[in-house]
Amino acid sequence: MATEEEIAPDPSAEKDAGQPWRHLFRWHFAVLLAVIVFFGAIRWRLADMPLERDEGEYAYAGQLILQGIPPYKLAYNMKLPGTYAAYATVLAVFGQTGRGIHLALLFVNAVSVILLYVVAARLFGPLAGTIAGASYASLSTHQGVFGFAAHATHFVVLAALIGLILLLWAEETRSAASFFWCGLAFGIAFLMKQPGILLGAFAFFYLAVQCWPKNKREWAPWARNMGVFLLAGALPFALTCALLYRAGVFQNFWFWTFTYARQYASTVPWHAGWGELTTNFSNILRLTPWLWALALVGVSTVFWNPAVRRHAVFVFGLLVFSFAAVCPGLYFRQHYFIPLLPAIAILIAVAVTSAIHLLTTKFTSRWLHVLPLIVFAAAWGLAIHRNAQFYFKLTPIQAADLFYSPNPFTEAVRVAEYLREHTAPADTIMVFGSEPEIYFDAHRHSASGYIYTYSLMEDQPYWPAMQKQMMQEVEANRPAYVVFVNISFSWLSRHGSPQVVAFRTWMNQYISNGFEEAGMVELVNPESRYYWGDEAREHHRPGLEILIFKRKG
Repeated sequence: MATEEEIAPDPSAEKDAGQPWRHLFRWHFAVLLAVIVFFGAIRWRLADMPLERDEGEYAYAGQLILQGIPPYKLAYNMKLPGTYAAYATVLAVFGQTGRGIHLALLFVNAVSVILLYVVAARLFGPLAGTIAGASYASLSTHQGVFGFAAHATHFVVLAALIGLILLLWAEETRSAASFFWCGLAFGIAFLMKQPGILLGAFAFFYLAVQCWPKNKREWAPWARNMGVFLLAGALPFALTCALLYRAGVFQNFWFWTFTYARQYASTVPWHAGWGELTTNFSNILRLTPWLWALALVGVSTVFWNPAVRRHAVFVFGLLVFSFAAVCPGLYFRQHYFIPLLPAIAILIAVAVTSAIHLLTTKFTSRWLHVLPLIVFAAAWGLAIHRNAQFYFKLTPIQAADLFYSPNPFTEAVRVAEYLREHTAPADTIMVFGSEPEIYFDAHRHSASGYIYTYSLMEDQPYWPAMQKQMMQEVEANRPAYVVFVNISFSWLSRHGSPQVVAFRTWMNQYISNGFEEAGMVELVNPESRYYWGDEAREHHRPGLEILIFKRKG
């Protein structure tokens, strides 16, 4: 095995580590911009994909904010409201359409790629920054992590990457101002979604270790700076609590985001969580296996590259805390892995640049020196090839149907259009199922804050009170139309459970007493069928249908 003296550290990284930040932007950055334009063009082409249900939730909550209605008043969910506020901004800038949301994601992703470039280039040189940015662009624009949907995790990553740049600044300057802005960025990452707090925990850990006092005189500045970081990290949440309290929804907010969320996060047993992890991670891995293999090589570099060893606390601390951010609740849904991708991209960059430096010290052949770059380019190109049909051939509707079937996201757009045309702006509607995108696309308020039915169907202690509250809200608000989404993915319920029996008994009675069927959607391949009026009553396919009911009279 080669010794530390035999393996020279990255000369460019050493040079850049002592240079002003502006020196990080060289020709490498032009290559990165080409990568951004490439994936941006793919996202632009597919921007008309219909919203999926998580996007529908964020969009509906953002739409309500623009109408002056605070979160947790007409839409209940356990997520913190940072992404709701981000969506409100997106809708105000890009318009209240699915395309506008996906174009905003294009810009969020592009900025994230640039920020990751800056982080990796600052640590390991511009070449590493370019490879890390290109890797993240590929891994995050990917079917395996639902990369085309504007999930909260994309906004967590954006805030966290800003925080990482400020973290390196704080380490360099040791000033209270730098610690403040760093803490604030990670506080916003937490506000986007609860697991973001673990990325803030990494920043606290890293700064505590790297800035550890070397003598008695340094203890007071160290304690002051760490305290400033913690106070700044708590500030976004504290301000949010104050605003929600003033808006009169704090009790709802606290119940959903902490009381119920704690219950939700403790329901999956360890063996089931392991099954979720292996299944969902294999779905991610099979489309980009060689990029992940390079990341694994990157893990090994700490044993044979001193330049990596000097930054081991950052690289491996970020990896560990980022993976921890994937784990809460043990659900391991595929888009939950997005906060892990910056750490994986840095490991890929470390693997390639470390291999280049090793070959440079051992061999004189220039072809061998560029071999790691060729391997990376091949792995990167293979990831694109495996997604070629999705990237270049399918229409946005075909892509959504292929990727999300049998979820009714495409059909929800037309159902919402029908509801918008047949109701007045002041009318409420009610969707029995978990399809909040219908409320957003219809531009109509829900008759109940329960925009998902999942919590009503779960075996958890709050379900009787939740069902009672939802029923009372629906009956009091008298929706003009009711939509019943008779598709299992919209319910995730256990057939014959007490929750299902209680809810379905009430729902069937409520609909039969006051509504008449006005339309139905039959979900079949290759294209769903739509029936309206009297014709709708003659076509039913239980288990794969959407029924639309109009209030009698």
